[in-house]
Amino acid sequence: MPELRSYLGLDYGMRRIGVAQGQSLLRTATPLATLSARDGIPDWKALDALVATWQPSALVVGVPLHLDGQVSAMTARAQKFIRRLQARYHLPVHAVDERLTSEEAQWLRDERGISRAGLDAEAAAILLESYLRELV
Repeated sequence: MPELRSYLGLDYGMRRIGVAQGQSLLRTATPLATLSARDGIPDWKALDALVATWQPSALVVGVPLHLDGQVSAMTARAQKFIRRLQARYHLPVHAVDERLTSEEAQWLRDERGISRAGLDAEAAAILLESYLRELV
């Protein structure tokens, strides 16, 4: 039987960071929370609490790229955020291409009536599920 691993997915942003929880067995993710951020720096106490509660095996962070795959200023900021997460939590942190996850979350918002506050957490769940689908 495959080993059950827990993950937290993070949709990085300058003002908000969406958080989702997922697991490797069913390869599903659930939106958890949207954390406030100031200039890309999260509410560390809130994130610490989520990491302590869910005790993930790894973190998964969406890295924004332009539609053509080129890097942007936000790409560099997300990579810096990844390094901070690694140093703070001593966990593996996996980067995932997050192109179009916000658009998919917006579509879900319109279809399901998801609040604006829940949009970032929904985007985190989408990018985490894309990572989990790729696990072998």
